[in-house]
Amino acid sequence: MIVAIDGPAGTGKSTVARRLAERLGFRYLDTGAMYRALTWLALERGVDLDDEEAMASLARESETRFAQERISIAGRDVTDLIRTAEIDRVVSSVARHPSVRVVLRERQRILAEEGNAVMEGRDIGSVVVPDADVKVYLVADAEVRARRREAERPGIGADALATDLRLRDERDAHQLRPAPDAQTIDTTELSIDEVVEQIEDAVTAHSRA
Repeated sequence: MIVAIDGPAGTGKSTVARRLAERLGFRYLDTGAMYRALTWLALERGVDLDDEEAMASLARESETRFAQERISIAGRDVTDLIRTAEIDRVVSSVARHPSVRVVLRERQRILAEEGNAVMEGRDIGSVVVPDADVKVYLVADAEVRARRREAERPGIGADALATDLRLRDERDAHQLRPAPDAQTIDTTELSIDEVVEQIEDAVTAHSRA
């Protein structure tokens, strides 16, 4: 079974997906981490993020690996290195390249073929795995999203984070769309457990069907 959880930043995707995977005994796959890892590697090697051909080449030769919630690329554990404001600001520049997305989407589909996974991202249910068993799209009020990001990125002002989120939404608009059959959940006033329970109910209903 594949559970696809999509939505913009700050809606709780990562925490919800991770906790749901733990409850179900499934693998947790953060597809956004693949773009973050590639972005980190490009910055580390001085590759121009706006050079689509160079970024696609780097993507083809550098596979991102997941192991026990640790993420590595080119033999380097980057789990913590990819969760910075710098990566937040520029990862959309990498993700917008069609040829880069072709490479990473294919790898994401290969991971999905192994089954029993909770996959989170921007377009899992609509593009990457359109036949996912359960599809969920999370949304939340802009102010709440900014506060959540502020808690994840201490030391960065709320105004700056709010601006970053708005710009990311604008850059990601072409891929931020729920699948037609996705269940939309507004997480603004819900706890993580409440969101997880709603999705778990959907998983149970699908299994019974």
